Amino acid sequence: MTPPHTMTVLGIVIGGTLALTWAVLGFWACAFVALFMLIGGLVGRVVDGRLDVTALVDAFRGKRSSS
Repeated sequence: MTPPHTMTVLGIVIGGTLALTWAVLGFWACAFVALFMLIGGLVGRVVDGRLDVTALVDAFRGKRSSS
């Protein structure tokens, strides 16, 4: 488990990155960067084994799980 201050620093870095992207390149570039940050986070969770892809796909399909 990561220390709480590490997550705070990560949040500051992510917020700063998005703010600079918006200021320098505009809204759509910022949205594009944010989308790929989200995708990268999801891929990282799958690789770490902290996200079950089949459960995620089932959730998007509207299937309920009993577990």
